Amino acid sequence: MLRYQVFILCFLAVFGCSMATASANTEDFSSWLKELRAEALADGISAKTVSHALPDTLKPIDKILELDRKQPEGHTTYEEYLKKTVSEDRVAKGRTNMLNYRKLLDSVEDEYPADKAVVVALWGIETSYGANTGNYDVVTALATLAYDGRRSDFFRGELMKALKILDEGHISQARMKGSWAGAMGQSQFMPSSFFKFAVDFDKDGHRDIWTTEGDVFASAANYLALSGWKKGAPWGRQVKVPLNIDRQLVGANNTYSLQFWHDKGVRLLNDEGVPFEGEYQASLIQPDGPGTTAYLVYENYRTLLKWNKSSYFATAVCLLADRIKSAGIAPKIAPKKA
Repeated sequence: MLRYQVFILCFLAVFGCSMATASANTEDFSSWLKELRAEALADGISAKTVSHALPDTLKPIDKILELDRKQPEGHTTYEEYLKKTVSEDRVAKGRTNMLNYRKLLDSVEDEYPADKAVVVALWGIETSYGANTGNYDVVTALATLAYDGRRSDFFRGELMKALKILDEGHISQARMKGSWAGAMGQSQFMPSSFFKFAVDFDKDGHRDIWTTEGDVFASAANYLALSGWKKGAPWGRQVKVPLNIDRQLVGANNTYSLQFWHDKGVRLLNDEGVPFEGEYQASLIQPDGPGTTAYLVYENYRTLLKWNKSSYFATAVCLLADRIKSAGIAPKIAPKKA
């Protein structure tokens, strides 16, 4: 009985401390919010925007903290990821959108040197062509993550930029929706990316990446162009790799000539030699590791890694773009003898 009583007392003590901590955090958030308002005002955000976007009723969202801390259950293989992201339905919708927005996409491509099929592929993978942009209030999401402390400096900076977006009138807060991590609109830009890359393509005075397709497409194309995308250049190709290849050579950060890879035994799927496509420096990647699907990739692929560092993501975008523009048949380049 004594051991049971001690257990109960310990449990109540821990539970009481947890409740006190939760209460303290609520009080701390109020103080934190007050300091945040002062910082926003000092940063030039209008009092009207600050009072409307950061009211006393603003509270952290527990679900966002849960998502931020959640570890993935199991491991999604590259093939499973591709099956989901480059599905037949997504390919079909991508091709339909290429036709429906042909004139607009052509105009964007004329102004920004980024391939329209890649712009559409990014749109498709990021938000299913605008159908799934996220339903979280961006300011509240960023405030939650900025207060949390795990990555507070990063999210505090993003929050200040989100307030500036509101203050400049690009979007109303009611329509400023995004992911739980604060990525916004049909292109899923963080606020810092918005100021670096978002474009007012229709010249209405607003960079609207939420509802204006011209702004969405041009912003994505501008991101690619400013990040180093070369219009019309290949991104890479699937290849066969010797099982005994030096694993230290593998990775997007390692670039070598195509002759180098040919000499290492890398071959096309039909066992022919790797074609020498200009002076491209290529990287060998295997998203799921040794013995799995492999690609030789070029600078355009590495540019996509600036958008999202995941090799799963970058490869899916490239493959979806190929499927959208050519029904799954990559452009043929006549190989030259090694």
